[in-house]
Formats: sequence, structure tokens, C-alpha cells
Amino acid sequence: MHITILNGNPSAERDAFDSYLGAVRDLAERRGHDVTPLVLRDLAIEPCVGCFGCWVKRPGECVFSDASADVCRAVIASDLTVFASPLIMGFVSAVTKKAMDKLIPLVHPYFAVIRNETHHRKRYERYPALGLILDKGRDGAAEDFAITQRLFERYSINFHGPLLFTRSTEADPKEVADAIDAACGA
Repeated sequence: MHITILNGNPSAERDAFDSYLGAVRDLAERRGHDVTPLVLRDLAIEPCVGCFGCWVKRPGECVFSDASADVCRAVIASDLTVFASPLIMGFVSAVTKKAMDKLIPLVHPYFAVIRNETHHRKRYERYPALGLILDKGRDGAAEDFAITQRLFERYSINFHGPLLFTRSTEADPKEVADAIDAACGA
């Protein structure tokens, strides 16, 4: 299976987080998965300005040329996309949120009713399943973790890919690799 890991660690100084994701990647690769790690802080991704150009002017593509096009290609080509981020002020990092916003070209501006709610229609036949790895940080607020997980559950509906697992970096990397295997049907 092809897995894309979006590393939303905003600071190279938080090397424990990067090392943790490296251990997860290594385990997944040893188990036969093809893994594409993307370190979001190293990519030139401009914020979404809400211009709707990705729906109207250049359907499926952001009108601004930045690395978000590469992120969109990697995500839509994967079987599983894992968002990984430290919790900062109760939510994922700004670089993670920016990348999430720039995935909007992957859906249509048109709407459909899904589970009795209005959501964007699919642009593609197939979307990856989603996984979530969060670092609770020093405060370790369980409430922030739960709220972020719930928001990603909601995000997954609009993204047309189920959120199959959420793990904390408190878990052993092997547990995350097991969740990846389960998500990929291994």
C-alpha cells in the first residue's frame, strides 16, 4: 500500500517528533508499505486565500503555484494519508492546517447530501483513507486531543476518506504501524 505521511511539525528543534515519525515510517516500510513522507515546514505552501480559483478558474488546481500541488498529488495517489502534528494551542500546527486548506481542490465546489448533511462532491473516483498522529505536548490536554480527533472525523466526511485511526505519540511506534497495517488491510 502507498502511504503519505504529512509531517506537520513546525520546528526542526522538536526532533523527538520527527524521530517518532521516522520510526513509524521505517516500521511501515519494513512491513512492505511504500511511504512518502512530506515535511510540511520545508515546503513552500502559501495560505489559501479563499478565492475559489481552484474551483472556477483552474478546476482542481490552486491558482497560485506553490508546493500544495505536489501535496495534492501525493495525497490523492496514496491509499492512506496520515496527518501528523503536535497539538499547539488546542489544534494541529499552522503548517498542518495550511496543508489541509490547500487540499480543497481535490473536491468539487458542488454539493451532495451525505448522511443527511451537505458536503462537497467528489472530484476523483478514489480517495485515501486517513490516519491521525498527534503529539499532546507538555500539557497533554485530553480534551484538545478529543476535539481534534472529532474535527478530523468531520473533515474526513468532506474529504471522502474515512478516518481509520488516531494515535498519540505516547503510543509505541509499533502500535501506529499496526494501525497502518489494519487500515491498509494487511
